[in-house]
Amino acid sequence: MNTLARQIEKLNNELLQQVPQEVLKIFEQSIADLKTLNIENKIGDKLIPFSLPNAANQLIYSKDVLNQGKMILAFFRGSWCPYCNLELRALQENISKITNKNATLLAVSPQNQHHSMALVQKHLLTFEVLTDQDNVLAQQLGISFELQDFALSAYQAMEIDLEEFNTTKDNTLPVPAVFVVDTDGSILYKFVDTDYRNRLDIDELIQSL
Repeated sequence: MNTLARQIEKLNNELLQQVPQEVLKIFEQSIADLKTLNIENKIGDKLIPFSLPNAANQLIYSKDVLNQGKMILAFFRGSWCPYCNLELRALQENISKITNKNATLLAVSPQNQHHSMALVQKHLLTFEVLTDQDNVLAQQLGISFELQDFALSAYQAMEIDLEEFNTTKDNTLPVPAVFVVDTDGSILYKFVDTDYRNRLDIDELIQSL
């Protein structure tokens, strides 16, 4: 079991002890519902060029990134998600292995720049964290979904205010996903799982570069 997988297993056990059972059941129901959408099998093989603002509100253009080499897009739900935090920290710990392969890592979420900057500072991230307002890019890739009404109350019970994080009344989120994009825009590798507790094997990601 790799380091990230061990950290996730530890987090799962902690949440079982800390989160009320009725809330955990709602989360399980939400995940099961998402599985029926078959999102994992609907991803295209080509990336549409994009430009998104980073935490400092500077536009990052995919074309410029791909002119320098391959690009990794790591979609995460938000800094409120403990699983996403574990994954981003693990990616940061392996950033030299990624850059040594002449690849650029970009993390993408719908949260606003204020929260992204706080995340960068908290974990000392050296890669760009981009804001995909209204999940436009995630929608183009087929990985966006609207959080179910029955799950929204559970998020609120956990004091997760999506409207405040994402600066929108839309409760749309991306499925956590990681893509490796070649210089011509073709998708070489993808990890997509509608169960947000499951995350990629970073060694496998690096081997794909």
